Amino acid sequence: MIIAAWRMCKYDQGMMDWNDLRFVLETARHGGTSGAARVLGVNHATVARRITAAETALGARLFERLPSGYVPTEAGLDAVRIAEEMADKEAELDRRIGARDSELKGVLRVTASELLFQRILAPICRDFIAAHPEIDLRLVATNDPVNMAQREADVAIRFSKKPPDTLVGRRLLDTNGGVYATPELIANDPGGSAPLDWIRFAHWPGPPPEVKAVRPNLKVQLTVDDMIAALGAVRAGIGATRMACFLGDTDPQMQRVPGMPLFEFRSLWVLTHADLKHVPRIRVFMEFVAARLIALRPLFEGKCPRA
Repeated sequence: MIIAAWRMCKYDQGMMDWNDLRFVLETARHGGTSGAARVLGVNHATVARRITAAETALGARLFERLPSGYVPTEAGLDAVRIAEEMADKEAELDRRIGARDSELKGVLRVTASELLFQRILAPICRDFIAAHPEIDLRLVATNDPVNMAQREADVAIRFSKKPPDTLVGRRLLDTNGGVYATPELIANDPGGSAPLDWIRFAHWPGPPPEVKAVRPNLKVQLTVDDMIAALGAVRAGIGATRMACFLGDTDPQMQRVPGMPLFEFRSLWVLTHADLKHVPRIRVFMEFVAARLIALRPLFEGKCPRA
């Protein structure tokens, strides 16, 4: 009944259009109409209009319009809670119906990091598309968490120490990392206790103990907050940095810094929501990508160094 109300009730002569609660929910989540508009694929004026319509129908002010953004009132918080319940119920229904899908066709959303797709997954996806042309494969390229309960993705390929309990799947392999720099920087590096130009990650606590034990004198030249930026900095010769072996060993512009040990990185998993594990297109994709990634175990473990 709650889903039918969401989809069918219309705002007319004081009646509540339950679809307006989507706009209320996203505005509360993003603190304003601009963020909600991006998520909902409309302009901010439409969001503002739908919020006003909801307030008129309910006879209560849902948000305080402040210079800093939209702040929910007590009534607004009640509306947000109801909207969240509706969104959860709709997603649950979507998963249950989707779980009955018995054909190898339809939309399949896969989330993975941009760099993993660029270096490893692109040819795997190409071959899967060729083998299953009726499956509409869509990539969500991000390192950020996605809500798989809300079907933002059907399959996640993630590096993780421990994935969320709500997801099921398998750990494919363990991975290692190393320290990489350009050949020119390596050629000019005396090694030992000499300073080594270093690229630091803002959100990482520091180099692994294995690295500091070998090269205690790291001279920070640049701080970055993103691996793509770090790769660009290494290629430019700014300094050395640590990264997963599958990144460093597949980049023709960099090499491992001699004498540096490998260190443990996170495990690689392929995961889906528990309600979707038996959907044929999801199961087939997970088996396909698992076999291909496991075949690349030496690369992920750092056993394929560039000369």
